[in-house]
Amino acid sequence: MPVPDIFREGLAKGWVTYDGSRLEKDLLLEADVAIVGSGAGGGTTAEILSAAGLKVLLIEEGPLKTSSDFKMQEADAYPQLYQEGIGRMSKDGAITIMQGRAVGGTTLVNWTSSFRTPEPTLQHWAEAHNVKGHGAEEMAPWFAQMEQRLGVAPWAMPPNANNAVISAGCDKLGYAWKIIPRNVRGCWNLGYCGMGCPVNAKQSMLVTTIPAALDKGGSLLYLARAERLLFDGERVAGLECLGMDERSVAPNGRRIMVKARHYVLAGGGINTPALLLRSQAPDPHERAGKRTFLHVVNFSAAQFEQVINPFYGAPQSVYSDHFQWTDGATGQMSYKLEVPPLQPAITATMLGRFGVDNALRMEQLPHTNVMLALMRDGFHPDSAEGTVELRGDGTPVLDYRMTDYTWDGIRRAFHSMAEIQFAAGAKAVLPLHADADYVKSLAEARSLIDRLDLALFRTRLGSAHVMGGCAMGEDPRIAVTDSLGRHHQLENLSIHDGSLFPTSIGANPQLSIYGLTAKLATLLAERLKA
Repeated sequence: MPVPDIFREGLAKGWVTYDGSRLEKDLLLEADVAIVGSGAGGGTTAEILSAAGLKVLLIEEGPLKTSSDFKMQEADAYPQLYQEGIGRMSKDGAITIMQGRAVGGTTLVNWTSSFRTPEPTLQHWAEAHNVKGHGAEEMAPWFAQMEQRLGVAPWAMPPNANNAVISAGCDKLGYAWKIIPRNVRGCWNLGYCGMGCPVNAKQSMLVTTIPAALDKGGSLLYLARAERLLFDGERVAGLECLGMDERSVAPNGRRIMVKARHYVLAGGGINTPALLLRSQAPDPHERAGKRTFLHVVNFSAAQFEQVINPFYGAPQSVYSDHFQWTDGATGQMSYKLEVPPLQPAITATMLGRFGVDNALRMEQLPHTNVMLALMRDGFHPDSAEGTVELRGDGTPVLDYRMTDYTWDGIRRAFHSMAEIQFAAGAKAVLPLHADADYVKSLAEARSLIDRLDLALFRTRLGSAHVMGGCAMGEDPRIAVTDSLGRHHQLENLSIHDGSLFPTSIGANPQLSIYGLTAKLATLLAERLKA
């Protein structure tokens, strides 16, 4: 029996949408609130403002793809649903950055892991970055509200074999681990979440908040790039958008002028600062695009006798924070351990080497586990840090500067992952590094990891989490917005996304964005209604 396509049903009953790739002439659109970006921040904000009776326009650079379009094929999904066709990288090309770019944003393609912002992170923001009103107790009801809205609960099925490596190895070593909460309802346990959910089980913005906003009279403009904000003194007077071609690669010559009472930026930690930079928004202390953080990730592969089939089943269901807060918030670099799903194309890239070497590694895919470590950047003054810059054509790029402090965390994470994989019964372990081969004992792994030259391009690095770049805080000298996401210099501009985070958070960020933006959007609705 076919699964109903919720979004196409809504379109059939008259939802208002505009396809920027098909415009025959330039367009003027008006709303109470224009929201740039349709991911966790933009979608949540759209639902809450629409429910308060405000007319909302949601603007998305990427295409509109719905469950009928999701065929679980990497060759289709990556170019259609990801920033820069999954080719987004740090400026030097050394770190792959996976972000969504379609209606629903990264919530469409993430692996559903949903964590509240860790308490030590919230405490650090209050103490070091002058963030007010977002302590663990103050945020708890907002997290609870969004957990209920999006079906967030610890995954109830047994973890797949890829995830079970963490729990088995940690049990053997006496390390702590837990089950990951996921934002799913009626999940089929397919394992292809990164290609869009074909059964609408993932409670992404595509099937939850955006339909709710459209039901309340909101509208959606997609395949349109928010190019620049226009200013009239201390107010935003308009937003100029460019229609994009149907692949969302290049502008098609059409312009869309958007006029609203209030503007909300929710394009994420790279695109939101980029829009401010392109617009030459007032920024007396030059904070836009500064302190943009990744959870830099390194990887460790392991081969097992038993079949792992790491491409099936809930992608992430087990994690370990055993190494996360051991030295306080600002001690040595710490990390969270998880696994990625291993569909063939992405795995072939990750495992490295070429030709026969790569083919031999891929031949073992059904018996392969990969673990990853998320570095908690931004807490220590010596940690790696990024700056958003504009290329010659105005598109953004993240210049990410690695440091010895973060490399030290990466080396220790290689050790932790190898130890857990061998404890779980691995017959061989491979730190993902150009100079590494599979080794067959923990002693060999330790010796190998200690002598690896941890350098850019030699060490396989990636990230799916971009945070910061428009930090919130009460001091305009170090923050772009106040603690409620209100721009310090522009009275009718707010920011509602992960770019508000003053540091990375040490956990997959979607629920942190949901909870924070639910609070900010609710307060914004009250102010606009008043």
